[in-house]
This record gives sequence, structure tokens and C-alpha cells, in this order.
Amino acid sequence: MNDCQCRDCQRRSGTGHGSYLTFPSAGVKKLQGEATRWDIVADNGTVKSHAFCPICGSPVYLTSAAKPDFFTVHAASLDDPARFRPQVVTYRIRGHGWDRIDEALPQFEKMPPM
Repeated sequence: MNDCQCRDCQRRSGTGHGSYLTFPSAGVKKLQGEATRWDIVADNGTVKSHAFCPICGSPVYLTSAAKPDFFTVHAASLDDPARFRPQVVTYRIRGHGWDRIDEALPQFEKMPPM
């Protein structure tokens, strides 16, 4: 799981970071329903497509034109997000002192290559 502190994730989560799980797109299976999507330009200039539940508004997943082989899920959208633990922090350069992140985790100022 990645805790991302970029401004987009801060704005979308309403707090200091967003928590995400990223998987190879080929292994993703759609279960049911249809998400509503909107596109934004990321810090690196590429387009990210965000999807949310049209009924409750909860963010569900995102995809990136820069990384089309990956599919990213909002950890809190899962039935049991407690199964997962953060393993890395990205965009630490944009973090706030009041957003407590485990200092023992590997940290990157921006998004590391995958």
C-alpha cells in the first residue's frame, strides 16, 4: 500500500494523504456497478482518470495514462482495508507536519519508477 501526499490526493481525501493499492491491470476483475470518472492532469503532466461511486460519491479507483498496465484502488473503498499496511510514502515533499506518517517507511519526494 502506498500513502501518497501529493496535492491531488490531499484534495481528494480531505486530509494529508491518500492510501492506495496498485495491481497489474491484467489481473483486475470488475465485480459490479459502473463508476463515474473524471480526468485530471497529474504533477508529472500526464492524465489520471479517477473513478467514484455515483451513488455515495466514494472514490474507488484510478488509472494513469503514464502507467496503463497498472490499476490503483483506494484502500478505504475495500470491505476490509485493515488487511493492508502502508509500505511506502510518495510525494513526501508535499507532506504536512500534522499528517503523521510512519518515518520507518521508505519515502520518495515524488513518484518512484515502477
